[in-house]
Amino acid sequence: MERIVVLDGYVANAGDLSWEPLEKLGSFTVYERTTADKVIERAADATAIIINKVTITADLMDGMPNLRYIGLLATGFNNVDIEAARQRGITVTNVPAYSTDSVAQNIFAHLLNITNRIALHADSVRRGEWTRCNDFSYRLITIEQLAGLTMGIYALGHIGMKVAEIARAFGMEVIAYTSKSREQLPDYIEKVDRDELLRRSDVLSLNAPLTPDNRNFINRDTLALMKPSAILLNASRGPLIDEDALNEALNDRRIAYAGLDVLAKEPPRSDNPLLSNKYCDITPHIAWQSTAARRRLLEVTIGNLSHFLAGNPVNVVN
Repeated sequence: MERIVVLDGYVANAGDLSWEPLEKLGSFTVYERTTADKVIERAADATAIIINKVTITADLMDGMPNLRYIGLLATGFNNVDIEAARQRGITVTNVPAYSTDSVAQNIFAHLLNITNRIALHADSVRRGEWTRCNDFSYRLITIEQLAGLTMGIYALGHIGMKVAEIARAFGMEVIAYTSKSREQLPDYIEKVDRDELLRRSDVLSLNAPLTPDNRNFINRDTLALMKPSAILLNASRGPLIDEDALNEALNDRRIAYAGLDVLAKEPPRSDNPLLSNKYCDITPHIAWQSTAARRRLLEVTIGNLSHFLAGNPVNVVN
């Protein structure tokens, strides 16, 4: 019988979704969270493990001699030693493109919050400030219109393309720094080089996977190229941004605002200066967390394991 262990299932499924289909595939155990020192204790006899953010090294694989399968409850797989898994004949799968719509929605939630400040004005009304106002209307900040602004997109994968579609619907000009050729792009997306992307963007959305080459893509030098009025959005990977450089740029008003759903370290250190920066709004890595996206995540994760056990694995990353 297969021995299936979910090592950190809580964030994806805190109890509102069902693990029942996995229970039908073998002996099944789910843990909400697992620290590195508990992996072997909990999964020593596992033939299949399912993980979200737990790191699986070569040494840990050696401590699980029956292991044949690692299923990621995520798209990214940098927390697994892929080469070590390949050498040991362990299949690794991920879940691509399950949260595209939800992440794009979060990006525009940040953008609209920054440009319109709905909550700020709604709280003002709750405090009675409208009833005491001498005018029929008032605003607490400058309100920006998206139509006519330039949306710059760094990387045009599934999410980047969805961001481009939504930006176009808002009447924004869309430019992108992408490995895709011009012939692969719809006519409303203009392909530009890195520096032009930074210089022209009124709004810059980072939608790239993290690679050794793009760590700290946003740094003091690239921030210096951006408009003082620019808005920076990141719902992809935290280490794309040098956070100290961004904090300085925001405080010095070298760019206007940032909306972030990810940070370089998660959960962040309490002394991360961006947490208290009044020009930066941060959400706790929730862009992928819609119920619809998490339901797709579980469905594909279960399907990945089912296909593997049937001898025809899909979504294999190694």
